[in-house]
Amino acid sequence: MRASCLHVPLLLAAMAAPAAAADLAPQPVENVAPAEAWRFQATLYGWAAGVSGDVGVLGLPPKSIDITPWDALENLQGAVMGSFLAEYGNWMILTDLMWVKVGSDGPIGSNGGQIDFVQKQLTASGLVGYRLPLDIPNLQLSATAGFRYQHLNVDLDFDAADPRFSFDVDRTKQWIDPTVGLSLHYDFNDRWFLNALGDIGGFDVGSNLTAQGFAAVGYNWTKTISTALGYRVIYTDYEKDGFVYDTTQQGVFTSLGVHF
Repeated sequence: MRASCLHVPLLLAAMAAPAAAADLAPQPVENVAPAEAWRFQATLYGWAAGVSGDVGVLGLPPKSIDITPWDALENLQGAVMGSFLAEYGNWMILTDLMWVKVGSDGPIGSNGGQIDFVQKQLTASGLVGYRLPLDIPNLQLSATAGFRYQHLNVDLDFDAADPRFSFDVDRTKQWIDPTVGLSLHYDFNDRWFLNALGDIGGFDVGSNLTAQGFAAVGYNWTKTISTALGYRVIYTDYEKDGFVYDTTQQGVFTSLGVHF
């Protein structure tokens, strides 16, 4: 009898043990996707650009110009060029700033005249892009909308042998153009990549028409440092108040990027 009574508590304990173990077993943890984070890239670059087209001031007939990249470098008096990229999820924000000062001086004519020419150009742009759902491995293609601002200052000083014919002209023109376009980034592998950008704008808001094309192949030296080599073209057709600037700037582009 006592033996039977002892069996009951042992049986109840044996039955309860699996239930208690089940209650104490660790529950599966749901996989939580990591929160999206901002990604940034600061870039310093150099653009050896030549200029060709038609330029006119003071209502005078436009004159054709054809300045090679080498000519531009020989007359370069200063330059600052850089861009900043921010990305979050499918969104991107890109800003770009380019300031260039070129100038030349020397004798003109056979009567001892002297001319001094200085041009300063500021080009600033910004855009917002959204990645298109292409679902192609290693490819990011974004539709963009933004602006391009241009500021030109020309100082022309002519000292003639006869002071009556000397003059000093200082003219400034500035305008802003809306732009739309596409931005592309493609990773060949974890080291080599391709960046490309194209846009079109103006639409008679500022200039009659402006367009840009850019493509560069780059290399990631580390997770934070990359370099790139490519080609860039900017076309501008602006005409207002006797000022004509219908030019194409183009040349080789090289850059150093810092990612963080």
